[in-house]
Amino acid sequence: MRPIVIGTRRIGTGEPPFIVAEAGINHIGDLTRAKELTVAAAEAGADAIKFQTFRVENMMLREALPAGSISGESFFNFLQHCELSWDDHVALKAEAERLGLIFLSTPFCREAADLLEQLGVLAFKVGSGELTNLPLQRYIAAKGKPMIISTGMSEWDEVAETVEVVRTINDQFALMQCTSSYPAAYETINLGVIPQMQERFGVPVGLSDHSLGIYTALGAVALGANLIEKHFTLDRAWPGPDQQASIEPNELAELVTGVQAIHAALGKTKAILAEERPVMARARHSVVSLRPIPAGTRLTDEMVWVKRPGTGIPAKELPQIIGQRARRDIPADTLISWDDLEPDGERPA
Repeated sequence: MRPIVIGTRRIGTGEPPFIVAEAGINHIGDLTRAKELTVAAAEAGADAIKFQTFRVENMMLREALPAGSISGESFFNFLQHCELSWDDHVALKAEAERLGLIFLSTPFCREAADLLEQLGVLAFKVGSGELTNLPLQRYIAAKGKPMIISTGMSEWDEVAETVEVVRTINDQFALMQCTSSYPAAYETINLGVIPQMQERFGVPVGLSDHSLGIYTALGAVALGANLIEKHFTLDRAWPGPDQQASIEPNELAELVTGVQAIHAALGKTKAILAEERPVMARARHSVVSLRPIPAGTRLTDEMVWVKRPGTGIPAKELPQIIGQRARRDIPADTLISWDDLEPDGERPA
């Protein structure tokens, strides 16, 4: 896998998963709320805060679909309320950097990509709706910054086509498995796609998660996801189409803790660890006497068995003990050692 680098963060195999708190448009155009989201994301331990950058007239035609959150208002008008100005972007990027967060945003049009480039973002996030917008993918890729590309609402051939287009211009990109439903049912998440994408395209792959809670995000990390993006809000009661699929600050903090724990647990070594040896001594079993055994007696099944601790002859060597002769008197319920047996007995190597 070819890793990508965003600022000082390396993203790829063996690296801690990159956690993006997706504020999106949950601020509903309120800069104060957007700053509060940024502070909460930093306090929860996220790596990055992400917003959305657009000018509605440059990304969509006027239409009459309801916003789903403000009764009677068209989606076009609703999104206009959510636009962030240039000054808003400057303020939010400064706030994120003050708090040690990487500032990211998703451009939905060329003008938005230009604004973010002028702002000096470290990377671009490209949403699922733009996966097949190859003109915009080319436009963003040509800016030469790392890209995180979501793949919701797509099939393998569409993902492969976008990968081919982007890769010819810019090989610093990651993919995100995504289900574009808000909230998404667990049965639709398809976490198994993550390792398939890693194998097929050789790039970091993560999960842009719209399901309820943090469960599928943690499962993604267990499967080797390199990035996690989760919609984030301060209060799911706020208006907006993404609030119900978002997690709140305490859940984001739990997600960060869980991701770190799972990443730490992903080793592939199978060996007796130093930390296990004290437990091994008391938990394994050794050969013991069940009754007094006089010197010169040949040991039978009725005389010996295995008990804890594991500091004597290992239990697996019990068959080699049977038939050997006691060298000295052996009390009942005692660990048997090789020195307790006649030297002509055959001791396992």
